[in-house]
Amino acid sequence: MAASSTTTQQDRFGLLFEEWMQQQKQDLHELLLGLTEEPKNESRLRELISKALDHFKTYTNKRCIYAKENAFAFFSPKWCTSFEASYLWISGCRPTMAIRLVYALVGSELESQLEEFLRGVRRGNIAELSAAQLVAVNSLHGRTVMEEDKLSRKMTSLQEDMADNPLVQFAQGRKKEGGGGEREDMVGKKVESLAGLLEAADKLRVGTMRELVEEILTPLQAVELLVATKQIHLRMHEWGRNWDLSQGSSTG
Repeated sequence: MAASSTTTQQDRFGLLFEEWMQQQKQDLHELLLGLTEEPKNESRLRELISKALDHFKTYTNKRCIYAKENAFAFFSPKWCTSFEASYLWISGCRPTMAIRLVYALVGSELESQLEEFLRGVRRGNIAELSAAQLVAVNSLHGRTVMEEDKLSRKMTSLQEDMADNPLVQFAQGRKKEGGGGEREDMVGKKVESLAGLLEAADKLRVGTMRELVEEILTPLQAVELLVATKQIHLRMHEWGRNWDLSQGSSTG
């Protein structure tokens, strides 16, 4: 019965992830249309940005609710490919990845349009960040790194607690009267702690992206960043799935 319940639970968690991947594909399609058909329509671009952020927030809210049932599943997700899993930080990407992507896009696009830039041609895209924008991005980067470090230390502390935890007594075969209930209580506390950590990490991920696309970047630049982040995630998932299949394994 417990095994069946766990399977159903894993299926629900996996379905949530698959729905999120499909949502990202739809968002990517709309963002690309906005870039190609209405790049100067800031009102439309802002609408697309807000929509994409709302979808991200909705996904993280749902998985935080699910994590309260079984947070362990989100720290070793069977629905992710092995390639994706190797990059996970507290069940997701590091919030600073979005900031590093800004730096990478600036360098890449500036190089590709350097000749135009020297002729005075301006596109208003992410290659043309102003000095004030760069200062804001750098400031956000520094603050986000500090918050990441705090959460990483909390994760380390949770892992190290296992050495002092009475769970070790159970592993060594030491039993107490009512030990089963005590063990369940300890596992429940671990789930609660990990779920809280995941919620804090997701809050940082969403908050970092929101500050980038709503406060620092122009609408056109923000759409470019959102397109890049979704393309990376979708391509990592697809490549990872193909890799796992080639190795004789599969993603659930």
